[in-house]
Amino acid sequence: MKDLAIVLVSGGMDSCVTTAIANTQYQLALLHVNYSQRTESRELNAFWSIASFYNIPEDRILISNIDYLRKIGGSSLTDLSINVQDAQSHSKEIPSSYVPFRNTLFLTIAVSWGEVIGAKKVFIGAVEQDSPGYPDCRPIYYEAFNKLIKTGTKPTTCIEVETPLISKSKSEIVKTGISLNAPLHLSWSCYKNTDKACGVCHSCFLRLKAFNDAGVNDPIAYA
Repeated sequence: MKDLAIVLVSGGMDSCVTTAIANTQYQLALLHVNYSQRTESRELNAFWSIASFYNIPEDRILISNIDYLRKIGGSSLTDLSINVQDAQSHSKEIPSSYVPFRNTLFLTIAVSWGEVIGAKKVFIGAVEQDSPGYPDCRPIYYEAFNKLIKTGTKPTTCIEVETPLISKSKSEIVKTGISLNAPLHLSWSCYKNTDKACGVCHSCFLRLKAFNDAGVNDPIAYA
């Protein structure tokens, strides 16, 4: 019997490939968080499509709804008065799409659930390269979070956060996904749109460049 792992699945390309990686070694439980982001409905749709692709039973799916990130604001993903920036590929500034302390909130939900269902791992598709200035996409952050889990859970709990993509380039992630038959056609990366991807936001830019660098056509539609 395989150990159980929780995968945080936003519905994006990175979480899709992370799911495929985790699926090679673990029995999967999938977590999705709605946080009143702009493309919430489309991301949730992508999540359900990925969960269906991997035949995840309902008792191993958790949809969590938190609206306070919209109330807090401070990010173009949650505050509609802040414009979603077009890609700024060489900027070292923290982009307006950074959602304050978001990954910590998501991981906390995953660890809480993991303690109850006996999960051994929590997988998250964090990528350091594509997140210039995102403090919660760095290896040092996950090292600190794993120490927090050990300190803040029951002595019998043994959960560790895994970041299999953190040091990969985006084109390597595409190639890994294709090699594992990840359903990239079901994933959604756009920060702006819910019908056809905009192609110009930071996330779309990185995705298109990744597929181009990998020599593969992106299977989703763009405006």
